[in-house]
Amino acid sequence: MAPPVNRETSTAARGGTDTTIIIGVAATAVTLIALIIALVTGGAVTAQVIPGLPDAGPLTRWGLPVARTVMDVAGALTVGLLLLAAFLLPSDKGILGGQARGYVRAASWAALVWAATAGVTLVFQLSDLLGLPPGEVIGDQLTSYAGSVAQGIGLMFVILFATAVALFGRTVETAAGAVGLVATGLAGVVPPALTGHSASSGAHELATTGLALHVLAISVWVGGLAAVTFHGLRANGEHTAIAAERFSRIALWAYIGVAIGGTASALSRLYDVTELFTTEYGRIMVAKAAVFAVLGVIGWLHRRSTIPRIRESEGRRLFARLAGAEIAVMGAAMGLATALSRTAPPPPIDGTVDPVAELLGFPMPPPMTATTLATLWRPDLFFIMVVVVLGGLYAAGVVRLVRRGDRWPWGRCAAWAAGLATIVIAQLSGVSTYSMVLFSVHMVQHMVLSMLTPILLVLGAPVTLALRALKPAARRGDRGPREWISAFLQSRFSHVVTHPAVATPLFVLSPYALYFTPLYAALMNDHLGHLVMGVHFLVSGFLFYWVIVGVDPAQRRVPHLLRIVLLLVTMGVHAFFGITIMMQSEPLAMDYYGQFVVPWSEGVAEDQYMGGGVAWAVAEIPTLLVMIALVVQWSRDDERTERRRERHSRRGGSDDADMDDYNSYLAELDRKAKQQG
Repeated sequence: MAPPVNRETSTAARGGTDTTIIIGVAATAVTLIALIIALVTGGAVTAQVIPGLPDAGPLTRWGLPVARTVMDVAGALTVGLLLLAAFLLPSDKGILGGQARGYVRAASWAALVWAATAGVTLVFQLSDLLGLPPGEVIGDQLTSYAGSVAQGIGLMFVILFATAVALFGRTVETAAGAVGLVATGLAGVVPPALTGHSASSGAHELATTGLALHVLAISVWVGGLAAVTFHGLRANGEHTAIAAERFSRIALWAYIGVAIGGTASALSRLYDVTELFTTEYGRIMVAKAAVFAVLGVIGWLHRRSTIPRIRESEGRRLFARLAGAEIAVMGAAMGLATALSRTAPPPPIDGTVDPVAELLGFPMPPPMTATTLATLWRPDLFFIMVVVVLGGLYAAGVVRLVRRGDRWPWGRCAAWAAGLATIVIAQLSGVSTYSMVLFSVHMVQHMVLSMLTPILLVLGAPVTLALRALKPAARRGDRGPREWISAFLQSRFSHVVTHPAVATPLFVLSPYALYFTPLYAALMNDHLGHLVMGVHFLVSGFLFYWVIVGVDPAQRRVPHLLRIVLLLVTMGVHAFFGITIMMQSEPLAMDYYGQFVVPWSEGVAEDQYMGGGVAWAVAEIPTLLVMIALVVQWSRDDERTERRRERHSRRGGSDDADMDDYNSYLAELDRKAKQQG
């Protein structure tokens, strides 16, 4: 006998399915309509074909933007489904629930579509570049394009990351594995943005980071909303209210990211505000901004009206209606974005092109003086965000502790603020400007970021502050920000990278691998390479000094005497690095420095010799700072040990037993936070 059918559940399921289909069809239609209108208005598909010149044909003119749009949408859906599984739905002690695992499997299918459409886009892109029909570029030409041209390499990275998500998504069962897939998916949406108009824009610091931030934020926003909406429309969708509330907070930050990235992109490509209304590129940008404003209004309505009522049936229906409208408008925004990428930005007003500005992102600076170092600032959006975010989070943590009645040492606040100030000086002031043309100033920048900034940031104890300020997850067994930090600190990856045998060689040997190989010239020739170097200097220095003078909880505690030995050996090897640069008979990285002439400089070789002297001499300052910190820490550890020994002796225990029974710092912080929470 067949089991009874729950008509109410069945009706709800059919209603949810019908609504999902309607939203999907509406979003697809709006996306295509917006894409077609923008392509026609911008002239991307209506350009006149001149007889005798190569022409890829209408299939490529229309197929390329459509394939690019489908690729972008598939990438956003992949990211959104993974975001829903990893962060929005509760997990149980790091294990994904049944529906979360289902969303990871669905993301693997979306990633497969993403990879396939990236391959189709690659073919159409080469067809458009060569002016040949798509069928004639498949073969050696396609292989060469994918391996040697920036745009082709970018799409190959998309295919690589999307394929990785498609393969590994079939087996992931843990929240940590889902987080790894989220990171892989986000990495996959960035390469096309870094190889389009941003790569040729004059203001590299704004264009590259701005467009990358814009694309990342849109992928999280669009994909996350689509995934949460689908989950909310399911008749058996578990924890819908929790997912919607969590995504509401993420969506707010994504909206801010889209606004910042879009503004930076506009500033880097438009030479006058009137070009917003007098050029095809500017008009499409204005239309996209208008759509963005509409999305902001809908998001505000979500936060004000639907999120507080999401647990009610009427609230869920209202959420579905508003989310459907928002997804459709988002589709229009993505269509406009694709059309914008196919429309040429306006040329410079005077029509001249400065080859030095094309390479550096700014004209050749005047002779270096104290005044120019203090005034020639460069608005590097990436490091502006690093300083603002790190400073804001640290200040918020301190404020929360103070309001709770806890104390936080002012010396740690001062160290953290000083560390961020050194990033500002090294990456945003005239030091950053002159580091692009003078090796000696670049070496000053390197020394600050790798040997001074990390010391100050480590002494600020950011992890300890986070563990004390953040509250445990509301649901037992779930993972919130505090649980994720604890899980990372206890992970095998953290155990490996913070081992002295790993952190020390990474800090000491990486400069040799960078400056004495073609890698340095390759990185200097691209703004993304500058970012990679800056981040590497900060991270490698932070890991090394975390081992030497770190006060945050760690899986191992290195004896103080060994720390002093590591410090002295490292500084000796680093001094030898500077001497090696000074002894070079040929200038380094002439593939980069040979592309321009600094008229007021004494020459590349002389400047390089000065840079080697900087690397040799500057190590004394951080060594002195670290030695002072080590002596203070050693003295305080001895005092704490003596106090524990005295307390244990008064209770009648043995000193050795007290030392053997020492609990880790991380576990102590966990217990204290749970008691206060």
